[in-house]
Amino acid sequence: MKYTFLITFLFCSFLLSAQKNSVFIEAESFSEKGGWVVDQQFMDLMGSAYLMAHGMGVPVDDAKTTIKVPSTGKYKVFVRTFNWTSPWYKGEGPGQFKLIVNGNSVGDVLGNFGAEWEWQKAGEVNIKNKEVTLSLHDLTGFNGRIDAIYLTKGDDVPPSDLVALTKFRKKMLNLPEKPKDAGEFDLVVVGGGVAGVAAAISGARLGIKVALIQDRPVLGGNNSSEVRVHLGGRAMVEPNPALGEIVNEIGPTKGGNAQPAEYYEDDKKMSMVLAEENITLFASCRAFAVKMKGSRITQVIAKNIETSDELAFSAPLFADCTGDGTIGYLAGADFAMGREGRNEYDEPSAPKVADDMTMGASVQWYSVEGDEASSFPEFEYGVEFNEENSQQVTMGEWTWETGMNYDQISEFERIRDYGLLVVYSNWSYLKNYSLEKAKYQNRKLDWVAYVAGKRESRRLMGDLILKEQDLTDYVVYPDGSAPTSWTIDLHYPDPENTKHFPENEFKSIAVHKKIHLYPIPYRCFYSRNVDNLFMAGRNISVTHVALGTVRVMRTTGMMGEVVGMAASIATEHDTNPRGVYENYLGELRNLIDTGVGKYDMENAQDYNLGRTLGPKE
Repeated sequence: MKYTFLITFLFCSFLLSAQKNSVFIEAESFSEKGGWVVDQQFMDLMGSAYLMAHGMGVPVDDAKTTIKVPSTGKYKVFVRTFNWTSPWYKGEGPGQFKLIVNGNSVGDVLGNFGAEWEWQKAGEVNIKNKEVTLSLHDLTGFNGRIDAIYLTKGDDVPPSDLVALTKFRKKMLNLPEKPKDAGEFDLVVVGGGVAGVAAAISGARLGIKVALIQDRPVLGGNNSSEVRVHLGGRAMVEPNPALGEIVNEIGPTKGGNAQPAEYYEDDKKMSMVLAEENITLFASCRAFAVKMKGSRITQVIAKNIETSDELAFSAPLFADCTGDGTIGYLAGADFAMGREGRNEYDEPSAPKVADDMTMGASVQWYSVEGDEASSFPEFEYGVEFNEENSQQVTMGEWTWETGMNYDQISEFERIRDYGLLVVYSNWSYLKNYSLEKAKYQNRKLDWVAYVAGKRESRRLMGDLILKEQDLTDYVVYPDGSAPTSWTIDLHYPDPENTKHFPENEFKSIAVHKKIHLYPIPYRCFYSRNVDNLFMAGRNISVTHVALGTVRVMRTTGMMGEVVGMAASIATEHDTNPRGVYENYLGELRNLIDTGVGKYDMENAQDYNLGRTLGPKE
């Protein structure tokens, strides 16, 4: 007890001293980002969003901001960063940048060493005016990254432990102990992908007050210009053809993966959400905590990815559309991850023994042909390409898939970074060494995703767990709802890629099993042990095998429509998601039959429709 008190006392003393003699700056809060991008994908792992110099081999413009220091004089400067290629290469990495203070470079090059996020000493500066200009100067364009900057007159270094660092951030940034009240809602939807957008619009059109929380500045998730995966599956089909009208309204009219940004029509999704008076959108906000009362969620807490301001969202109902099942996980919901063994559900396509393998995440990319020759830096950081193993291509879409044998939650930054590593390494080989390099002479990288397109992680368990035989044997349940139309489409490492890169594959193959159009039971859309939690998207209650069909985005969008409908019924009758099934299934059935379309739009989504056998006779 005395020891704990002493540690607390020392830590508080340290914080008090730090606040008087130092300044803490979040890089993502810089007022001018220049060419640096805000990356929030790994906030749960390292405590914050960060800035990244995603220049595809061309140094990006400086990020700049102005701060005030407590007093003039000499300051030691620390930067939280690391060498992102360190899992594969033990020398200096390519993510190099410099910190500029009042126009003068501070000390050493940063971002080129360190195997994990840590505080690196940049140097010392003599500050003669309390107003200080900071700049981040990228040296390579190869994804240098920075979390925060710390200027101190003392000998202290900010803590490395995530819990202590989180407390330190809040104190140094003078953030309130309690989050700001975001308001009362009927339904809080967390996740602004296709499923979340559809859930929010559906509920709003049926008269309930909805908060939509999205951790990026754009909506659409994998179907946004940041990831660029086109919609898959069929909407507005039997046995429930009214479902999918919202998906049709928000969906892009053009298909194709890894295409120019305009193909994905971010503005259409945003305008559709903003047009609904019952939706309040909270963009660039990452949900990171929940408050519980028994088995019910009472609040979700979210943090702005640039300002660190925290908001608390209260509602009787919540919908987890995060993909990763983040809200369910934080609330203690039952979940599964990896592949079930064949003995668990007797699924023919399941492995004999359960394992941790998941489908992977894709870093898509493409190049463009120019009018004259262009160069690309030599990029060799632990993955060797040659004439036999190089990919002689000018773009990469879904097959460029990484991380199947890694944890898609706890190791996700490594998974994404390996995706970047192999794109750059392969392209460097094609441009600089390949016997066919003349073909690539005038080509340059035009787009490489830094937001990875994830397929699988946590699946939250509901009152019914959909399995392979339900789909293949057409076992229809009374609460059948959103039709799934895609094949059972499971991904595995490409054997050819495995031959050249064992345990480090970055290419995948897909194995398909055809099904009939199948109505997913509503009981897959709510948690079996968190009383007021819906889910829509790839984190619904299915086995790994069954996920192969339900995970495509027209299908997940229809799930969202059903969740919005169920939430409106639960609100009207003051019940929970299970109560809708047990007592008001007829009302839900009527809404499913009627649909929630608002605009008389032609069904223009005639691309990427899946490979089903058609309706069951």
